[in-house]
Amino acid sequence: MEKLFCFGLALGMVGGALIVANSYKVRCLVKKSQAEMMQKFDEMMDEKLKSDERKPAEETPEKKGKK
Repeated sequence: MEKLFCFGLALGMVGGALIVANSYKVRCLVKKSQAEMMQKFDEMMDEKLKSDERKPAEETPEKKGKK
């Protein structure tokens, strides 16, 4: 069962890669989707960094013991 699943997964990946490689419209759609995902990821990381900067620095027990 697992071998069949892995084979199907690999076959689907190869088939998808062939479709993307041979179709200009699909290739453009993939590039556009990748750019959108990267932009969203960058926005999420910026929000996370800003929220981390706003939080006061709380000392952990390990840090208190070292001082």
